[in-house]
Amino acid sequence: MAELSQFLELFKVQPGYKYIQVTTEVDETTTALYELLTNNKAEMRIAYYTEEEMPNLSEDYPLATIQHIKNFNLPYRALPRDNDIVIYKDIFSKHNKQSLLLKTAYKTLANTADIIIMEKKGVLDIQEMIELFEKFEYRAPNYIDILDGYDIFMAKKLHMWGNGL
Repeated sequence: MAELSQFLELFKVQPGYKYIQVTTEVDETTTALYELLTNNKAEMRIAYYTEEEMPNLSEDYPLATIQHIKNFNLPYRALPRDNDIVIYKDIFSKHNKQSLLLKTAYKTLANTADIIIMEKKGVLDIQEMIELFEKFEYRAPNYIDILDGYDIFMAKKLHMWGNGL
């Protein structure tokens, strides 16, 4: 699928990199990202939000680290400066504490790492998202329209800027 190849071009994977996708549902973007990471000796992590029974993701993603979060008020678990990219897919608009998600991502991102927020088209206001990134000390915020059905927002955590982590 051509649009997935464009989506994967957002990622410059190197061996040892760690990406976490925080989501309410896995789909072809999860699978494509998982294959890209495992083929490049990088690590995929999935934080799966659902109040219901979680599907057995370890069958489809045997090398991924998977955590289940049952409450949309809680953050996912992640160590400081331990991830090279945080991807929020279909969770940002549903989570009860969006500021907590942005703060958690900032803490877990390595310096010069990226945050990506993916939501169904039209769910989030583009200008408000760019302003929100800036409010939480993310730099170079962008809106990217490369995947049918999704709005993609991307920004960077820079060393010695903002919160100083």
